[in-house]
This record gives sequence, C-alpha cells and structure tokens, in this order.
Amino acid sequence: MKILVTPTSLGPDSDTPAMKKLRSFADTLVFNPTGKPLAGDELIPLLDGCAGCVAGVDYFTAGVMENAPGLKVISRYGTGVDRVDLAAARANGITVCNTPGANSQAVADLTFALLLSLVRNIPVLDRKTRMGEWPRSGGVELYGKTLGILGLGAIGKAVARRAGGFSMRVLACDPYTDAGYAKANGIAMVDFDTLVRESDFLSLHLPFTERTRHIISADALRAMKKGAFIVNTARGGLIDEAAAYGLLREGHIGGLGMDVYETEPPGTSPFFELENVVVTPHTAAHTVEATQAMADMSVQNLIDVLSGGVCAHTV
Repeated sequence: MKILVTPTSLGPDSDTPAMKKLRSFADTLVFNPTGKPLAGDELIPLLDGCAGCVAGVDYFTAGVMENAPGLKVISRYGTGVDRVDLAAARANGITVCNTPGANSQAVADLTFALLLSLVRNIPVLDRKTRMGEWPRSGGVELYGKTLGILGLGAIGKAVARRAGGFSMRVLACDPYTDAGYAKANGIAMVDFDTLVRESDFLSLHLPFTERTRHIISADALRAMKKGAFIVNTARGGLIDEAAAYGLLREGHIGGLGMDVYETEPPGTSPFFELENVVVTPHTAAHTVEATQAMADMSVQNLIDVLSGGVCAHTV
C-alpha cells in the first residue's frame, strides 16, 4: 500500500511513534519534496498509486481527486478542511478525516504570544537592543481590557481560559456555542457588530469558508476602536488584508499579529514594512505536544479507514 505524507513536520527522517506505525502499515511512503503546502498540480503526480494521504494544508481540489483514482482517504494533520473540496471528495468516494482538539492548546498559546508581542512591541525592542540601542517603549496592558473571540470552539475556549489569567473581560461571537458553557465561564455572547465595536483585542478562530471570507472587512475594521489589536491564528482569508494594511498605516488599527495569510507562503508582503505587525509562518500548531497529537490522530484515522474500521473523526 502506498501513502503520501505532506506535512513538513512528518518528513522522511521522522522517527516518531506515529511514523513508525505508518511505516509498519504501508509498503511505500511518499513525502512532500517542497517544504511548503502543495498546490493541486503538485499533488497529482505525488498521489499516483496512493491509497491514502496524511495531509497538511494542501489544496485538494476536485481536479486533484479526479486524477487520483486509487485515493480512498485524506487524513488531515490538523482541524481545518477548507482546502479540501468536500463535495468532490464525496463524489469520488474519498473519506476525509481531521484531528479536532489536538492543537487547541498550542494555538491558544501562540495567540497570547502574539498579543503580548504586539502590546509590548517585543520584536522591535529585541532587534534594537541587539543593535546596541536602548529604546524606551510605552506599550499597553492586557489586564482588565476586553478580549473579543470570534469563534468559540476548542481553540477559542482555550484562549478565553488564558484571558482569565489577565483579568480580561471576554466577549465571544459564535452561533453554534453552548450558551451554558459561556455563562458558566464568564463569557458574554454578543453579536458580530458588538464584538467588533467593543473589543480592545480581537482574536480570530473561525474556519475559512465562502461565508467567512473577509469577515473582517474594511467596514468591520473601521468599526473597531481606534488603536485596537487583532490576532489571526486561524486562516488568512478571514481578513481583508488590503484594508487592514491601510488602517494599520493610518494608526486606526493598533497592531496585527499574523500566523496565517491569504497566500502562503506570503513572499514579499507590505505588512513586513510595518513595526506594528508581528508575523509567524503558520506555526501556531507546531509544538512538540501538538505535532505528536496530530500525527498520532491523523495516522490512526488513515489506518482505521483503510483497514475498514471505524474512524471517529470523519468530516
């Protein structure tokens, strides 16, 4: 049996328990040679003869699936499936799985790392201190401020718990959230307009769909408090990047923490010119603990499907 493995953290030199299990199950493993998410035309030749794929954030379009007749399962190494054409998967008899909850603590940690880096200007101060300067920077505090969470799933809840340590007021917007959970944990559920208008800090934790594309639009950005901060550790397409850039330059938006981008890798981005932007390379889920959990779950999901067993995490 031939399996394609595309996440860059599961390379040919990986000797984790998950990879040992996969090697004992498969006859042949094929790996991502590019070091980045794969486009459709890159996936097709790699999938030749493959029964399954442990997949990163690659682009599984209808064309990919139509040209991979032996493919039975796409097992996402992560939660999001926005880059998998689910309708095409169903039409071609391909099971899609994911790893819900495996990376929620890691992503919540990076969310707060980006927030703290922004409000205390840590990257700029680090760089200038190394250059021999001794700069002063005022910064602002998280303590007692309002944190808005857009998407109160496993990651949003983990972010809310961390906000409690900073005595923050927490607002959340999510039509599917259990109101009982929110009430029990001191989270005020509000509509989108209220969330945008009242948040000092806005953290994004939604999947990317046609409905959520550019949900943080030019109008939403202008409705935010002057000097408010945004952190996006979800998907790049949630923010209208052109509008955000302009409002960051004007100072209406105080700062932006970006782990994800509309185009990945982003290449040369105008955001990189701005000192009130902190960037990381889609790395929120990449802790030792999260990568192990995602590897374990994604490999087991794939094996369960291809062995004819019951997979608990089909999409």
